[in-house]
Amino acid sequence: MDIGRIGAGRFPASYVQKKAQKNTPEADFGSQVQNMEKTQGRVYTVYMPTDDMIYSGGNGSGLSFYIKYAEESTPEDPVVIAKGVDENGKEFEQTIHINRISPRSATLVEMRALEAHLNVDKNGGLSSLPLVEGLEQMGLNDRGDFLRMFEKTIGDMTLLRQKEAAAYYQYSMQTYWDWWDRQK
Repeated sequence: MDIGRIGAGRFPASYVQKKAQKNTPEADFGSQVQNMEKTQGRVYTVYMPTDDMIYSGGNGSGLSFYIKYAEESTPEDPVVIAKGVDENGKEFEQTIHINRISPRSATLVEMRALEAHLNVDKNGGLSSLPLVEGLEQMGLNDRGDFLRMFEKTIGDMTLLRQKEAAAYYQYSMQTYWDWWDRQK
């Protein structure tokens, strides 16, 4: 095989055949999803945001949910309702009192509720939460020390000389820390 030709857009015949097979008319989006379900045995649910949602999303574990303010929510006691499917595809509904969330021991759903309620700046991204291994696999009931996760992320960004990223995560951590101090 001529390695120089791969960079020039030439591929082994088997690759080209497979590529062509994937692009046949029969391989429309619906059948691709069905094939994925068969091979992976998992269906992912995505909740499209509506005007009354303060959050809609999930993570790589299959946990997917949306959050809305509850009817009984007040400025003194903000309450949200989180609805969705857990990492096993089972539907759930939770009532979360924002003022009772502890970033030292919170679920991902609680932290997303807090993030949305505080309207934390996401720096043009999808999240203000820290970048640590395992966060994307947290299940519905898994708890974590998010302030410690922030410290690790800030340390990692500093080590990588990513000053702007470290400063952003420092800002985010401080936002949650300040809010938590006011709750005590």
